[in-house]
Amino acid sequence: MSIKSPILLIEELKPSECGLLQEASPDGKSLWLSGIFMQAGIKNRNGRVYPVTEISTAVDGAKQRMTEQNGIMGELDHPQSLQINLDRVSHVITELHMQGNDAYGKARLLNTPMGNIARELINSNVKVGVSSRGAGNVNEGGDVSGFQFVTVDIVAQPSAPGAYPGSIYESLELAKNGHNIVSLAEDVRNDPAAQKYLKKEILKWLSNGLFTKN
Repeated sequence: MSIKSPILLIEELKPSECGLLQEASPDGKSLWLSGIFMQAGIKNRNGRVYPVTEISTAVDGAKQRMTEQNGIMGELDHPQSLQINLDRVSHVITELHMQGNDAYGKARLLNTPMGNIARELINSNVKVGVSSRGAGNVNEGGDVSGFQFVTVDIVAQPSAPGAYPGSIYESLELAKNGHNIVSLAEDVRNDPAAQKYLKKEILKWLSNGLFTKN
């Protein structure tokens, strides 16, 4: 009898499903997002069902990691791998707990290029969702077992109905002003004056309809 290796599992929650709330520090320098990060006991759009015990165990393990590492890093968009790419880190997960069948979390946006881009997307009224990333086994009925949680990434959904980005990062790479946005996002870390130019470039990028799938 052959033993199947765990597979990459990525589960997106749309803005309407995760209900993210924004919370800013009094000085406006820090921004947190909180809401549903993972769901159990229901069949998701990928046809998979995570038993409550799997998500609960993942949350317990995540709490231990957060204690040891001062949080769990996440990315803007989700790569097709289990590795966390430091150049794409946008936030750090600081809280995670079970509430019924849902895992609620809280994440702080970082002063990194991708974190600054995520912040400006939010400030530009782009709807933001989350996407859990991990590995596990899935049987023929879609039930997940042996779930190994890695992180929760930020994904974005524009206001236009039916438009959903395949990848923010790849869209930036293809956009005419994409490299300019990334460069400005890097400058923002040390030059607050670059903030208004970053917002201007992101609004220009969004107006070109780069989130819309053909």
